Amino acid sequence: MAVQGPIKVTCADLFPHGLGVVGAVTPSDDFDASTKERRVQARDKDSGLPLWQVDVMDFDPEARERTFRVKIAAAVQPVPPSAIEGAPVRPVVLEGLTVTPWLDDRGPRPKIAYSLKATGLAAPRRGVVDAGKAA
Repeated sequence: MAVQGPIKVTCADLFPHGLGVVGAVTPSDDFDASTKERRVQARDKDSGLPLWQVDVMDFDPEARERTFRVKIAAAVQPVPPSAIEGAPVRPVVLEGLTVTPWLDDRGPRPKIAYSLKATGLAAPRRGVVDAGKAA
């Protein structure tokens, strides 16, 4: 069986220990259309919506890679959840999350890499169990 295109996943399945926003949400540049003088915001190939980007951190203490850049396809700039007093990062749930594998051949040995794309950001809800994991 061949899997084509993005794979839909839940944020809880991909990041069971949680996830936090560690940067600002910014427009994602379309490097092909942009010039030095004029930046052009990238658009999602499927929906045509503007693409935004944000850096997030995996809360899993055993994770090999801790930070990721996530693209967000949304008509308006997504707003991260409110900050929690005393916490260095803002916990977040990525809505409409997809994972797209790709071949990273920029180094001496090619490896499989993954790009993450979401449709929105939300605050985690306390006490909610993912229906797919309920026993």
